[in-house]
Amino acid sequence: MSAATLSPQALAEACAKAMWDDDNATRHLGMELASIAPGEATIAMTVAEIMTNGHGTCHGGYMFTLADSAFAFACNTYNQRTVAQHCSVTFLAPAFKGDRLTATAREVSRRGRGGIYDIRIINQEGEHIAEFRGHSRTVKGTHLPE
Repeated sequence: MSAATLSPQALAEACAKAMWDDDNATRHLGMELASIAPGEATIAMTVAEIMTNGHGTCHGGYMFTLADSAFAFACNTYNQRTVAQHCSVTFLAPAFKGDRLTATAREVSRRGRGGIYDIRIINQEGEHIAEFRGHSRTVKGTHLPE
């Protein structure tokens, strides 16, 4: 499959498949890729008991990982290998064992080799749990043959 012959949506889907096949961390944590589009991705995860901390809430590192995975899939939809340059997260409310968390990433800006993406995490009730901002940087390589 040549990237040059694909529509933007087909390219985003093909890049996501290539990444998904090699993303052991995202798959191991039971995350599911719900949707993908150019500059956008939605990934969901159910909070397992092993993901809870001493307060009985979801450890922030797991929420960060969920948002980071959505960020990674969103910024890699253009067939350019792209990595995180800087990320930050603000936790707004706790999540608990059994909660279904959904992280939705959207591109804010993409210029040259850099990009900015905002990722919102909500629970199954639609409550806003966390906000994540990622700055991306393209590196050498592609996901698909040119």
